[in-house]
Amino acid sequence: MLRFLPLALFVLIAITGLTGFYLGDRDKLPSSLIDRPFPNFEAVELLDGAKTISTQDLLGKPVLVNVWATWCPTCLSEHQSLMDIRRKTDLLMVGINYKDNPEKAISWLDQQGNPFHLNIVDQNGELGIDLGVYGAPESFLLDSQGIIRHKRIGDINERVWKREFEPLLAQLSSAYDERLRVIR
Repeated sequence: MLRFLPLALFVLIAITGLTGFYLGDRDKLPSSLIDRPFPNFEAVELLDGAKTISTQDLLGKPVLVNVWATWCPTCLSEHQSLMDIRRKTDLLMVGINYKDNPEKAISWLDQQGNPFHLNIVDQNGELGIDLGVYGAPESFLLDSQGIIRHKRIGDINERVWKREFEPLLAQLSSAYDERLRVIR
């Protein structure tokens, strides 16, 4: 009986390690902001430095807020999906250019295309702190009242769009009588 004790102890440690230390998907980290209003802010618009954007600009219809930066390789791979969403939906898309050089960001959008209706400059990361941003890309889906209904850490691709965002947009659409077209 004692000769099986080391094996039993090893199995117990292995099971504890696998269950106790498993962090799961990085895009499934909890957010205390779900079902809470988007933080109040006032910031400069990236492409029009004379224009100020505030929380009020995010009200009235569902909004996809995407945190992005030129230094983020995943943001580049996500970019075409965002362009497709912009082209195929009526969804208001707002970018937060996070801890980036505004001149580089403008050049990047000129080269890659601009999927955003508005682009917020968050050069010091203050809005990112209020949102609990881990890095880029991260995305938030807001309802028409500016309440955060979903947070995604990582890129949005076609599979993620269909699995996570389309069903939520359908709910928001019916709840607020929106007529959104979704990517098919």
